Amino acid sequence: MLREVAESDLDALFEQQADAASSAMAGVPSRGRADFDAHWRRILADDSTVIRVIDVDGEAAGHVLSWPSEGRRYIGYWVARAFWGRGLATAALAELVVLLPERPLYALVSTDNVGSIRVLEKNGFVAIGPADDKLADEGVPGLLFELRDASSPGD
Repeated sequence: MLREVAESDLDALFEQQADAASSAMAGVPSRGRADFDAHWRRILADDSTVIRVIDVDGEAAGHVLSWPSEGRRYIGYWVARAFWGRGLATAALAELVVLLPERPLYALVSTDNVGSIRVLEKNGFVAIGPADDKLADEGVPGLLFELRDASSPGD
């Protein structure tokens, strides 16, 4: 299900983040193409970032990633709206967590994103408090989640 990002995936990933409903659900503003391309060039070149495409029958259905910030390792994911409700985010996050030996792991999520909160909980993450300034800077109320160990992710 997870694979390395290919150059040919970027068009699909751009369209996914440009989808207004997906962007609103995530609480993350869409980027224009030039900003998107610059952002992806930067994260793909960063050896501290782990990023994989969620592949469904050869199609880039989304992505999962992990990056360090301010002494913590964060995870994130994005699934194209056409693939919502299939358990892809839960399964992809479970695969990513196995690739990451570092603990704890952290995630920021909008309080309105009930589906994403459930994905995190199914993978063993627990809410530890309100989101710090990362989501607040975007004007989105959020929660900070933490994973201390990888016992039975995806259950």
